[in-house]
Amino acid sequence: MNGNGGRDDRQHSWRDRRHPWAKAALRYGTIGLAIVLFFQLIRCSDERVGRMAERIETMEKVNEVQRRLLEAAARRPRDRDELFDRLRDGGF
Repeated sequence: MNGNGGRDDRQHSWRDRRHPWAKAALRYGTIGLAIVLFFQLIRCSDERVGRMAERIETMEKVNEVQRRLLEAAARRPRDRDELFDRLRDGGF
């Protein structure tokens, strides 16, 4: 035993010399996967931002319609007499 769990140092270094391309392929594959995942994350966040912008635009339209309805309700005649007065004066 040489302190590394029963492995022989010569055998480990022989493996490294035998398949150096495997380590390089693993390294480049890992880097490529990280890049692909990063771009996927950017794409998903871009879609999320687009949905949020669309939602805000819809909310603004709804708020504008509600504001107009409230203004119209504030201007409505309170009773029959006020309605007749408006009709006589041509206020509609």
